[in-house]
Amino acid sequence: MRRMTWTAAILLCFSLVLAACGTKDAESVVKDLDKVVNSMESYQGSGTMTLNTSQQPLEYKVEVSYQKPHYYRIKLTNEEKDITQIVLRNDDGVFVLTPKLNKVFRFQSDWPQNQGQVYLYQTLIQSILVDNSRQFVVNDDAYVFDVMANYNNGSLARQKIWLDKTDYKPVQVEVSDTNAAVMVQVQFDSFEFGPKFDKAVFETEANMKAEPSSQSTDEPTMTLPEQEEGDAAAGNAGDDSAAPEDDAAAPEGNEDAGGNEQADDSAVDGDDQASEGNDAAETEDDASAEAEADSDFAAMKPSYMPEGVSEQDMVDIVFGGNPGLMIRYTGEYSYTLVQTEPKDVAASLTPGMMVDLGFTWGELISGEEQQTLIWTYEGHQFRLASADLPETEMYKIAQSVQGEIGK
Repeated sequence: MRRMTWTAAILLCFSLVLAACGTKDAESVVKDLDKVVNSMESYQGSGTMTLNTSQQPLEYKVEVSYQKPHYYRIKLTNEEKDITQIVLRNDDGVFVLTPKLNKVFRFQSDWPQNQGQVYLYQTLIQSILVDNSRQFVVNDDAYVFDVMANYNNGSLARQKIWLDKTDYKPVQVEVSDTNAAVMVQVQFDSFEFGPKFDKAVFETEANMKAEPSSQSTDEPTMTLPEQEEGDAAAGNAGDDSAAPEDDAAAPEGNEDAGGNEQADDSAVDGDDQASEGNDAAETEDDASAEAEADSDFAAMKPSYMPEGVSEQDMVDIVFGGNPGLMIRYTGEYSYTLVQTEPKDVAASLTPGMMVDLGFTWGELISGEEQQTLIWTYEGHQFRLASADLPETEMYKIAQSVQGEIGK
């Protein structure tokens, strides 16, 4: 009897030791995560991101590659609509690529240090490390953290992060708004620490060639900043072709100090109509070009409007010889959305800040009188301009222009 008692006691102690070793508290896990992220050399992951920011949920395949110290490649693909965008960070800067349109944006940015991404491991771990009010739960297979969200979209308030208990690999992420509604979900299918990458993985030219272009077989050219004009003359013979696109995308200096009306018109006029008055009628040639191209132009408009705002008018336009649509809104905020479908596109240096809209990347240009948010989607380019619209509202409007909404 005594021998059986001692045996039972030993087994109980052994079980308690195993249980203690297998379960960690929040403090222990946080310390481990700090070590993991600081010693990490590279990683590669893939999964599915679901956006619940529009009327219908949108799914995107996400591929993420990272190589120390600052090489990133993120590929977002909507298989249903056959849309792929790639963001790269390499020694030459930060680039957003739309290979199918032969389009490249270059940003002067330290991304992603200055803004988090829901599918980047560093962003997820950092949000856990800095939130001293973090909530921690242990389930069968994962450690679950509930922490504050830190993204450029101010409507995203909190996020839950599932990490594998054995190696701290990300399993799942849910980002919620201030009403606790899940707006973004990421489900990782695979994740690997320490992979070896070929140099071409992070090269702009290699990524552009890897995806077929529906617009042109010409290689995109890069417009460089003014301080690099000497280098541009030596190695970028196509810079002149990008200049009109740059001018169209950067309406700074065209605002009317008296209000938003001229800023709206400046976004429409562009290079081809700059000499015309803001309220002048279209010429017969422009009207003819619009009528000819309008049959192929599938207009879209936002499904979201801020409270107290109503649609003022909707006008067909021609921009750069291509059909377009201008929608003006008035009320609590006044803003204009211009949609065009450029046929010929080239690479350009963007004058604004890189913005993650979830389903694509855009640029936010801040002028003296107004802000302009520019992004592309399904081959269309959108320009949202306003003197008083908050950035969070701009992002919501942009994210709602995703359905096939006809005029």
